Amino acid sequence: MLLGTHTPKLDDKGRVILPSKFRDDLGSSVVVTRGQDRCLFLFSEKEFERQYEKIREAPLTNKNARGFQRMFLAGASAEKTDSQNRITIPPHLRTYASLERELIVTGVGDHAEIWNADAWNAYAAGHEDVYSDMEEEVIRS
Repeated sequence: MLLGTHTPKLDDKGRVILPSKFRDDLGSSVVVTRGQDRCLFLFSEKEFERQYEKIREAPLTNKNARGFQRMFLAGASAEKTDSQNRITIPPHLRTYASLERELIVTGVGDHAEIWNADAWNAYAAGHEDVYSDMEEEVIRS
């Protein structure tokens, strides 16, 4: 399970070193794609295929399902880690998430998220006050 918050740097070639605690779960083949809130989602190849199977179940006659599938899959990029455990984030995804040198990589259970550090800090600050109120809605007894 992917957990925690990490602060790797994006290098000049658009590469980022994956947090060591994530490497076993993600493996050497990953998929990076658009996430919500202008972050990127990072999946192991196996987890991405599992997510895709869920998306495939939505009817193509549903406009929202088609739109979600397009955005999720059209932006996806399969990447292999190099000998230094880095992946390259393609330019279109760096632009989408406004990635600069300073990054935040968070573990979100079955996937990781890659954020522009300023965007993450603003998101976290804006959601801190309502965090405790979310529990009742998200976790059902």
